[in-house]
Amino acid sequence: MFGFIKSKVTDVAEGATGMDLDGDGKAGKKSGSGGTGGAGGLSLGSATSMLSSLAFPKNDAGGVDLDDGYALPVSDCTGNKKSLFVGINYFGQKGELRGCLNDVVNMKELIMSKYGFADDAEHMLVLTDDQEGANAPTRENIERGMRWLIEGAQEGDSLFFHYSGHGGTTDDVSPESDEADGKDETLIPVDYQANGVIVDDEIHETLVAPLPKGVRLTAVMDCCHSGSIFDLPFSYQIDGSLHIIETDNRKKAIEAAIKAGKALICGDKLQAAMHSASAVWNLVKQDDPSAGRPMVVRKSLADVVQFSGCKDEQTSADAHIDGEHTGAMSWALIGCLNEFGLEQTYSELLGNIRTKLATKYTQVPQMSSGHKMNMSGSKFHM
Repeated sequence: MFGFIKSKVTDVAEGATGMDLDGDGKAGKKSGSGGTGGAGGLSLGSATSMLSSLAFPKNDAGGVDLDDGYALPVSDCTGNKKSLFVGINYFGQKGELRGCLNDVVNMKELIMSKYGFADDAEHMLVLTDDQEGANAPTRENIERGMRWLIEGAQEGDSLFFHYSGHGGTTDDVSPESDEADGKDETLIPVDYQANGVIVDDEIHETLVAPLPKGVRLTAVMDCCHSGSIFDLPFSYQIDGSLHIIETDNRKKAIEAAIKAGKALICGDKLQAAMHSASAVWNLVKQDDPSAGRPMVVRKSLADVVQFSGCKDEQTSADAHIDGEHTGAMSWALIGCLNEFGLEQTYSELLGNIRTKLATKYTQVPQMSSGHKMNMSGSKFHM
């Protein structure tokens, strides 16, 4: 997809300027572009309009201004509390798991006893594959559950989503591809063979983008390849020395895009011809423009905190600990909150989870958020 956009936008720009911008010895009218008429009907005006909607605001110095979300209203978690649990052991299927239903039971106990969540039908929905009908963890029911979770949410509310099951990756075939590795992270429903998987784009659009301001969503994703499954702008990992590493995924994408743009375009010629078409290069994650894919940088800022059992490229263990089958991430999070109490900062909690997991597993937990976090100065709550 990146090659197509790069080729067509460059054709349009060369047609507008009469310059050879890509160094192939020709200026415009390549691949049937017809100069400014555009390749395949893409005109200078339509390309500029299409891409300007994706551009980031520029500051006086010509840089990119990105809201870090510090001023975002966050929930005090004293309002209504709702929770969604999904646990899938995939009974009788290839890749059957053993600990996911136990994870649901244990996590339910934690949030009810420690954080005041209720288990009546108005406040809690549990989808597990020992149930049938509306409570089976099918794709349709999980998607319905995500919509139910945020329905009617108001400032001060606290929402909780726990998923224990298989996670995976699939080729990102979206026209506005948003994955650096060409893959979408996915949740795998019990009926995935018949009805497919749930991709990260859909999770973001269902749970993150429409979340009202001042509403907290806490998610625990105990599955493989789950690091960025909510497509949140900030991610936090903790290294072997227990130092927090913060990544602004938007800036990372733009910085790499600038390198890609410089490698391809000379000076400001393309920007002069295309105006906001520089957004194309701001959508590229990889440093190598020949291998890059267009990157739609998620701009949603929300009070969302997602704990993941591992990085995108890692697997998350289905374990047997102290005589019980359990997901490693669920076990570590519950254990840390029970052992170290409810006054931990986000840094302390993430560090304790890493330390607990490191005694048995290689997976590296991470936390993602919908706004910049004061990791060492604010306490975890929900």
